[in-house]
Amino acid sequence: MFENLKNLDTAFRHVKYLSFASVVLSMLFSAYMGIMAIRAIETAQERIYILSQGKALEAFSSEKKENIPVEARDHVKMFHHYFFTLSPDEHFIRDQITKSLYLADGSAKKVYDNLRERGYYTDMVSANMNQTVQMDSIHISLDSYPYGFRYFGKQKVIRSTSIVTRRLVTSGQLRHIDRSDQNPHGFLVENWETISNETLKSEKR
Repeated sequence: MFENLKNLDTAFRHVKYLSFASVVLSMLFSAYMGIMAIRAIETAQERIYILSQGKALEAFSSEKKENIPVEARDHVKMFHHYFFTLSPDEHFIRDQITKSLYLADGSAKKVYDNLRERGYYTDMVSANMNQTVQMDSIHISLDSYPYGFRYFGKQKVIRSTSIVTRRLVTSGQLRHIDRSDQNPHGFLVENWETISNETLKSEKR
């Protein structure tokens, strides 16, 4: 009889421990699901979709919207840096152009193809020519979407015998896309064109 009572007591303790463990696991699972739900809500609150002309456009919360001008300017700056900063090395030119084309649409690819067909990059390598760009200012218009921009800078073409400085003014639009390692700001340059590329001065070396 006492042996049966002892077995019952042992079984009761086991049941109690299992019940306690189940309660703890349930609480931990509930806490985990609660945290995940809060994170999902916070992420959803960062994105707001508005209907414009029958299309769903992504808007941004006030905190994120404040960063748009900063990120947009840096995106435009880096696109021009990659596209125009070149050395007389085929691999370097290809890498720079590839980086720039991740940030823009087919309008930039069209400019690159035209320059390549004219032998611009081949001449750069054969003439041991360097090219740099210095940004002066970038104007971004957030009044309408896609956002319009205008880039102002100076382009230098450095040859063994001379340095040519040119004014560089371009324009285009910026559209939101998903961020990636190749496009950390999540913008895409569209309808890009050169407005002015006149020579400012030419210096002998």
